[in-house]
Amino acid sequence: MLTSKRLTAALALLLATAAHSQEKKPVTVDDLWSMSRVGAPSLSEDGSKMLYTISTYDPEENRLNADIWEMKLPSGTPRRITTNPASDSSPVVSPDGAYVAFVSKREKDKAAQLYRISLSGGEAERLTDMPLGVSNPKWFPDGKRMAFVAPTLAGKKSLDDVRKALEEREKSKVKALSTEDRLFRFWDRFLLPDEFPHIFVVDVETKTVTDLMPESRRYFNLQDGSGSYDISPDGSSIVFAANSTEPPYKELNSDLFAVSTKGGTIKNLTADNPASDGDPVFSPDGKWVAYGRETKADGWPDRARLALLDVTSGKTRVLTEEWDNVPEGWAFTADGKTLVFHSEVRARTGIYSMPVAGGTPKEILRGGWTSNLAVSPSGTVYFLMSTLSRPNEVHSIKLDGSGLAAVTHENDEKVAKIAWGDVQDITFKGAGDRPIQMFVVTPPGFDAKKKYPLVHLVHGGPVGTFGDQFHLRWNAQAFAAPGYVVAAVNFHGSSSFGQAFVESILGAHPDKPSQDILKATDYLVSQGYVDPKRLAAAGGSYGGFLVNWLAGATNRFSALVSHAGVYSLLGQSASDSSYGRQHSYGGYPFSNLANIERWSPNRQAKNFQTPMLILHGEKDYRVPVTQGLEIYGVLKAKGVPARLVYYPDENHWIVKGANAKHWYGEVLGWLGRYLK
Repeated sequence: MLTSKRLTAALALLLATAAHSQEKKPVTVDDLWSMSRVGAPSLSEDGSKMLYTISTYDPEENRLNADIWEMKLPSGTPRRITTNPASDSSPVVSPDGAYVAFVSKREKDKAAQLYRISLSGGEAERLTDMPLGVSNPKWFPDGKRMAFVAPTLAGKKSLDDVRKALEEREKSKVKALSTEDRLFRFWDRFLLPDEFPHIFVVDVETKTVTDLMPESRRYFNLQDGSGSYDISPDGSSIVFAANSTEPPYKELNSDLFAVSTKGGTIKNLTADNPASDGDPVFSPDGKWVAYGRETKADGWPDRARLALLDVTSGKTRVLTEEWDNVPEGWAFTADGKTLVFHSEVRARTGIYSMPVAGGTPKEILRGGWTSNLAVSPSGTVYFLMSTLSRPNEVHSIKLDGSGLAAVTHENDEKVAKIAWGDVQDITFKGAGDRPIQMFVVTPPGFDAKKKYPLVHLVHGGPVGTFGDQFHLRWNAQAFAAPGYVVAAVNFHGSSSFGQAFVESILGAHPDKPSQDILKATDYLVSQGYVDPKRLAAAGGSYGGFLVNWLAGATNRFSALVSHAGVYSLLGQSASDSSYGRQHSYGGYPFSNLANIERWSPNRQAKNFQTPMLILHGEKDYRVPVTQGLEIYGVLKAKGVPARLVYYPDENHWIVKGANAKHWYGEVLGWLGRYLK
């Protein structure tokens, strides 16, 4: 029998052992990929239910699997709705709250199809059999029909005709693509001359499918083809965004179009605007369509303004012309009097509201990185939010900014077990003494009296931001974990700091951004905790371009990492989308060759001295793989230490789990070789 002293000692030993076993450790790549990925919230019409997806990574299958979950609002217990081995996505609740429709590619499906399942239980029912798959489903107000987007072959009279044509294409011994179009491939796929996205309607009981635009040859969102559209509250029409220019696509321009839900003539609603219009959303009374409107065409890096289109008169009223930020992801409140939206402001994405009548946007929330908002009838806003130290979870907040709370808690336990580095938001003087913002992440256990290696993470774009956001591919905490100070500089040209800041680098693409990075280095060295002899920079896309430029501009760095980086600006004529390059580069090769060559990293090859890791995907059509192969060949010929990592099955991004883990191993291994 234990005495009181022995019991106390035993208990102390037990607690000490438990504490040791739960000791927090720096984040690893395996930790990143073990996190659940919480999808966008989708609300029922009455606001009583929320549907969302949870995706988990299976290392054996090397794939993500998403299932649909339901939660009774405001704070019910999560309930899993689907359990099929296939990945389920895009859940939307029927108007009566009885069913959820979703997209999935199940056992016998050749492509992803539209399904529905009763929220009271039972098996999922397939609603479509589209030859090339479906995306972006939406319920009609009557709950009897659904709209969705699907690629198809324009001009074919039936889906059977589409299937026959696809079979003939597959059997053909000639796989050549002939084109005279400027736009013929995008991201990682070729745009076939007869394949375009259409909006279809399916009767959920009879499963009869109707193509609302059978003759259309217009592109929607080129990234995934899903497009943006909305159904009018009375179910009579659909407004969608699509490219309005004709082959050979000398220019691109997105306009808003309207089509009756019975089919018929397609009408261009914004033909008067030569610049892009997109992301239409009907007001609850159907009188207005809120959308994003740019004013400068021809690939200019313009900001979108939030605008309202009067459905009756066809006239547009711009709401945010005087507001130097970019609204996105807007939604109306139930009474139709207020618009709620996200916007990037100073490297954080927050939530804002403004009256439909006009006025100045009001900040509801700014902190971290928000996306995919939905507004309940009661006025509660549900949205995804992450930070540099926490992955996405669904959160909620009232329109007055009160009551911020996490609604899901999928990663709480995993997050609690990790020793996260501290995050600092710092402003320093960059090029031209302009105030420049950066995030600095210090390693766990940081001691300001010691000196640490510095790693710059250089974001892409350049119209983009390294924000207060949890990122799987360029996770600042994962880079800090080995014992590095990590700097994420939002240099000249970055978004969320005003339109003039975006335009400040046009014609001299790497000049001010590279100065900003070097001045950030000076600033951090001056703080006393960065070792000036152990510096590195790593970036992807435009970030890789800037790393390549720095290789010829300075020998201060011990190591460089260039992922999908541009080496030759002239070589970017082979990019999938070359629109707007003349603004970025200061001209075309035939109009201002001297300026393009002046700012091209390959013209500085004689100065290359810094060891560089080059990573590139074969299916990268945004920055063709030859860019990475070329700089690698030059470095090896020059005798500069270099390593090439080539991914035959990846595009501009490294997205497959096994490849992503390998990528981190290569990158952190390279940095460790020169910074330790």
